Amino acid sequence: MYSFDIKNVVPLRGLTCLFAKATIDEFNLWHRRLSHINFKTMNKLVKGNLVRGLPLNLFENDHTCAACQKGKQHKASCKTKLMSSISQPLQILHMYLFGPTSVKSINHKIYCLVVTNNYSRFSWIFFLATKDETSGILKTFITAIENQINHKVKIIRCDNGTEFKNNDMNQLCGLRGIKREFSVARTPQQNRVAERKNRTLIEAARTMLTDSLLPTTFWDEVVSTAC
Repeated sequence: MYSFDIKNVVPLRGLTCLFAKATIDEFNLWHRRLSHINFKTMNKLVKGNLVRGLPLNLFENDHTCAACQKGKQHKASCKTKLMSSISQPLQILHMYLFGPTSVKSINHKIYCLVVTNNYSRFSWIFFLATKDETSGILKTFITAIENQINHKVKIIRCDNGTEFKNNDMNQLCGLRGIKREFSVARTPQQNRVAERKNRTLIEAARTMLTDSLLPTTFWDEVVSTAC
């Protein structure tokens, strides 16, 4: 029922303390359940009571998670934008298609399309067997999401990949009045939201695969869980 810090226990006369060690550390258990997220983020979830069953205790990072150290190492990030110019959902959608992966997923997919709403940073992911499926998936997705939240997609920000620059996409964006903003070649910083979201998902997937010892063919299931 209670946890004690032995270093802070002051002996007094015949004081006797009994300590019971849990079979698995509660902090690390929830850290793994939540896709190895940052401990500061876990504390925000606790304070806001946003996850059912999450203990109402503050989590402390003891830096003992080997999977996080292997899966989340990266170079220094770019500076963030201080002021946001976005005022409503779907005003800008950031898109990024990564692949082909070296290993086919268990569902025989080798591409992953990541779509991020700039207003809320909410993300959707779609798994593809070929790049040619991109246009059809985006057409269905844009129609559905505009109907669900009663807002229109105004701008799509992406790189210069052929999956975003073709006749089907030209026709789709032309009919719906959607503007496309392409990043300059070899300048991923211009598409930073999609690139950062992509890195977050890949790091979480790599970390979860390392921790669970699952074969790499489960990468699409792991990315879906992380998203």
